[in-house]
Amino acid sequence: MKFHLLKTDPSGARAGVIETDHGEVSTPVFMPVGTYGAVKTVSPAELAAAGTQIVLSNTYHLFLRPGPETIQRLGGLHRFMAWDGPILTDSGGFQVMSLSDLSKVDDDGVTFRSHLDGSEHRMTPELAVRIQEQLGSDIAMCLDELVSPLSGKDAARKAVDRSLRWALRCFRSRKNASMALFGIVQGGIYADLRVHCARNLVEMEFDGYAVGGLALGETSGQTWEAVQASAAVLPPRKPRYLMGMGTPEDLLEGIARGMDMFDCVIPTRNARNGTLFTSEGRLSIKTAAMRQDEGPPDPACGCYTCSNFSRAYLRHLFVTGEMLGFRLNTIHNLSYYHQLVSRARKAVLEGVFDSFREEFRQRWSRGVEGPEGHPDA
Repeated sequence: MKFHLLKTDPSGARAGVIETDHGEVSTPVFMPVGTYGAVKTVSPAELAAAGTQIVLSNTYHLFLRPGPETIQRLGGLHRFMAWDGPILTDSGGFQVMSLSDLSKVDDDGVTFRSHLDGSEHRMTPELAVRIQEQLGSDIAMCLDELVSPLSGKDAARKAVDRSLRWALRCFRSRKNASMALFGIVQGGIYADLRVHCARNLVEMEFDGYAVGGLALGETSGQTWEAVQASAAVLPPRKPRYLMGMGTPEDLLEGIARGMDMFDCVIPTRNARNGTLFTSEGRLSIKTAAMRQDEGPPDPACGCYTCSNFSRAYLRHLFVTGEMLGFRLNTIHNLSYYHQLVSRARKAVLEGVFDSFREEFRQRWSRGVEGPEGHPDA
């Protein structure tokens, strides 16, 4: 993997290009979440048509079902899911935390019970890397320990120390040099811990760096202070990935702080809940006001959904439970997200990102608030 930093805007926002064996990725970039090797309700062809460059899948879930050996035998994850573009795999640290009642963490790794059948499994940093190599990931993530930002500083410090030891073990265990490996900055809401973690990861010389463990109960101010502290230490010539945060506002706030890559289930989950993201803000397609509305979901959008279907039809599909509605809503939301980061990239290249972000804020505030998703699919 190679990363070319093309421009840094006066605001700190960046535009670049990531080169992988499965194609180039223009940054900033949003990655739809395909936890089980599929982005819910849409096909790979529809993902590509919506503007998707790279997708995210999850090591924890694919390890349990169908298993990395099966996927490797069937040609790797790209062939298995018929996606020709790059794939990033998350090692599963978030799942370990979210399923903490089924897992036990020690210095060597994690012992956990499957949420599917209760069977016991063991995950170590070395195994996490090996699984991702079996999957054929373009970008793999280190196994880390994630604790709630509200757990207190002692818990955050212990998690950072353990995550750093695991990161070194991940780094040393990689055998496939063509698979990029990212270290993950942890440290909760504590800037000094974030800086300490980032500095130690940089010394290991990973291919890129992620900022994780945020948007889990802390305030917005604490979130962006932690991101800022992390980014200040990370090398400019390596890609930076802000994990699991993905409202449109989050994307632009993250880009403003020098982040390059983003993922979240918010656009796809909200699509299935009847909330669309538009140039004027959130739109609840399920309300009675949509019953007779013959206009497109977003007049400023040229996606397949907006080019062919009315708000009234999408509401009809939603209230009748037709699967096509989930699919069309998802196509639009992903198209909106990809268009947003593409416009942000253009603003960075032109040196006008701050004015672009301010114009977005003013337009976005007019929309109707809708339900949001959760970082885990």
